Amino acid sequence: MKFNEGVWNARENIQVTNAVEVSTLISSLDDSTSSTPLNSANGPTDPYIQVLCASRHIKHRGDLINKTVLTVQITSPAEGVIGIEATHFYGKGQFKEPEAPKFPSGKPAVSQGAAPKKLNITDTHATLTTEGGRASAVVDLRPSSFAIDIRDKNGKHVTDLGKDTIAWILHTAASPLLASKENASQTVHDPYFRSPGAARQSYMSMALSLEPGELVYGLGERFGPFIKNGQVIESSNDDGGSSSDSAYKCIPFYLTNRNYGVLVDQLDHVSFEIQSDKMTKVQMSVPGERLRIYVFVGSSPKEVLSSYTQFTGRATLPPDWSYGLWLSTSFLTNYDEKSVMTYIDRMQSYDIPLHVFHFDCFWMRPHTWCDFQFDPAHFPDPKGFLDRIHKRGVKVCVWINPWVGQASRLFAEGDAKGYFVKRLDGRTFQSDTWQPGCSTVDFTNPAAKKWWQGYLAQLLDLGVDCFKTDFGERITTEGVVWNDGSNPRTMHNAYALLYNEAVWEVLVEKRGLAHAIVFARAATIGTQRFPVHWGGDVDSKFSGLAETIRGGLSLGLSGFGYHSSDIGGFKSEGKAGGDSGAVPPSAVYKRWCQFGLLSSHSRLHGSGSPRVPWGIDEEACSVLSKFTRLKNRMEPYLTSESILGVVARGHPLMRPLFVEFPQDRTAWLVDQQYMLGSSLLVAPVFGQSEVEYYLPEAGAPWTNILTGQAVGGGRWVKEEHDMMSLPVLLRPDSALVLGKEGHTVTDVITKRGFTVLVGRHVDQPILVKVALRSGQNLELSISPIGENGSVVGFKTTCSNGKIPYEVIVIGNGIALDNLASRIVFEAKAGVCVATLEDE
Repeated sequence: MKFNEGVWNARENIQVTNAVEVSTLISSLDDSTSSTPLNSANGPTDPYIQVLCASRHIKHRGDLINKTVLTVQITSPAEGVIGIEATHFYGKGQFKEPEAPKFPSGKPAVSQGAAPKKLNITDTHATLTTEGGRASAVVDLRPSSFAIDIRDKNGKHVTDLGKDTIAWILHTAASPLLASKENASQTVHDPYFRSPGAARQSYMSMALSLEPGELVYGLGERFGPFIKNGQVIESSNDDGGSSSDSAYKCIPFYLTNRNYGVLVDQLDHVSFEIQSDKMTKVQMSVPGERLRIYVFVGSSPKEVLSSYTQFTGRATLPPDWSYGLWLSTSFLTNYDEKSVMTYIDRMQSYDIPLHVFHFDCFWMRPHTWCDFQFDPAHFPDPKGFLDRIHKRGVKVCVWINPWVGQASRLFAEGDAKGYFVKRLDGRTFQSDTWQPGCSTVDFTNPAAKKWWQGYLAQLLDLGVDCFKTDFGERITTEGVVWNDGSNPRTMHNAYALLYNEAVWEVLVEKRGLAHAIVFARAATIGTQRFPVHWGGDVDSKFSGLAETIRGGLSLGLSGFGYHSSDIGGFKSEGKAGGDSGAVPPSAVYKRWCQFGLLSSHSRLHGSGSPRVPWGIDEEACSVLSKFTRLKNRMEPYLTSESILGVVARGHPLMRPLFVEFPQDRTAWLVDQQYMLGSSLLVAPVFGQSEVEYYLPEAGAPWTNILTGQAVGGGRWVKEEHDMMSLPVLLRPDSALVLGKEGHTVTDVITKRGFTVLVGRHVDQPILVKVALRSGQNLELSISPIGENGSVVGFKTTCSNGKIPYEVIVIGNGIALDNLASRIVFEAKAGVCVATLEDE
């Protein structure tokens, strides 16, 4: 939100009060009664700095009277993490403020041998250093010089809050939009609400510095430009589709190419001005009297993400079957038991392995969403029907949302017991948006939550395996009361966390953590703990595919480990595109199949027409079959990368190139390709055949695992690929562990064996670690065999000599699409020697 007109003046009706200089310093070294910290990480004994900042230079004691003072506190909750909180008024507010949990898996132990936190105060500066010395905050105490400099472990400047960068703002004539909704433009429509007149509204803001050439990323699932410099980002969850500046998953966290990240630790609406107001700043502002941020300082993007996800939570490992192909009924299509079984049969006839069938909204009767009952007109025997699907080896997912229409069997009970969000006068809040007489389940009410969860438990007992938790964004901010007194404006974002957590708890209780998964759309800070998330309503165009990739990459940089999309796109372009019934263009569908099956999770879903390949053409069936079978073979790699990367470190499966190659300046600019895990580079094709992509320098050439083509790095590459191919390249210093031919995502490689792909141009030893669901690890040692100064083969040794495996040396036209039995080498007693084919 902009508060100024240029450098000199505030906007009309805006009063900006800046922290100018330190009037009073309080710290954990002060033994006076006034030294009790307001928000210390671990209590009064934990090192902290607290300063009372005058809003003008103090020349004499008269300047201490009748002037605003801002209180700024600096803490450190973990190694390399600096917390900064600025407050105007501390008094109790009108509402309770929901907060995302900190360290939900427990606060990490301090690294062995790490130095404790340290506080140093001189006449001119106060310095708080985090545990291990990984970061420090230096406060300038000199007159008219208030600033906070954030430094890394080497004492090098990272970012700072300089002159006029911490402020309290008073909008003396805030518009109804700002006063009542704070840009939460997508809410359930309330026909009885009338906007208030102009009102006074306060804000707190901070503006962290940006250095020349510094680039900003993240802030949730953003479908616009990947690099956020120059953008205004409103962190307020909206149901706006992917072709807009709205976002379903607003995460107020960004990271930059200077190896630090910043979290605005508030679930309320946050407005970011990223070099869009002040050309050297990222300004963050929130309504109210307090603003708290955390700065995560690291030595690489991976280290920053690990620190951030340790603080806010990491995703769990999804079930093995979830990595397979999901097929949906789609939204507006007609379906019943016969048509569903026909879909499953035809997928099998085209050799397309299917692992999950999803029932979208109309598995329930119209107008009743949600009543959690299969429509008896189409599914007279739901338990028997689900049993028959399970016998085909297919899991079942059903669509739900957090609303209850008044035609639902749940409405009367929920209304009588006060389980829905209420109006100010005590009436149940209802709207005709989405469903007639629609009410909102109040998850701040423990009884309401338990009641609603009970119906989900019944579905799980019936045979449902998981839930698509749709919506969660259109939560009204106007004229309502929550059971626990939460701020309605903050609940607009916070609701996504409570909603998905409620579903997750039932799944864990009934199925166990190893089998829990949701397919969620809305999210906020911490929701990454409940995977998986998909990208929402996207146009069936190549531009929609590009939006999806940008959104997925940005979400991964916001702490989310897994991402999916509607393969082929959800709808046609425009507001009415979802009702058209049109199928996606053939090229769009096939290229999206490739991308979708080279994502962490893969689902065919549309609006007015089912996204089955035979609705496109025969080649689409071949494309989907090939890449579904490829993904099934990739299960060992995806599982291992999930365990070692997502679960253990908070690194997303789908990640920008710069996460793996931070020293490559070009890698920071690329947003239409990605690394799938640490070893595979994927460059989707946006057209019939032509593709241009960038390969980072990595020593030896990269190798396409499909075609065997070797490509040198450190340059842009142009290629032609038919619909059965695309650039999927193996990193030169890596080997890829796949399942053997015919492997499915539910197979176990310790029983069935595996295949190792290694590029023929590798000239250094490789050690590959494969993490298994059992908790065990396999280690593969791969060494080049030299002869007369040339590599003539590879010797591979597996840590478990009882597991059968094979090695394929790819390159020189040899790869998965071009294999002969003579170039597949079988291991004996854990050792395999693979020789190179002649050039």
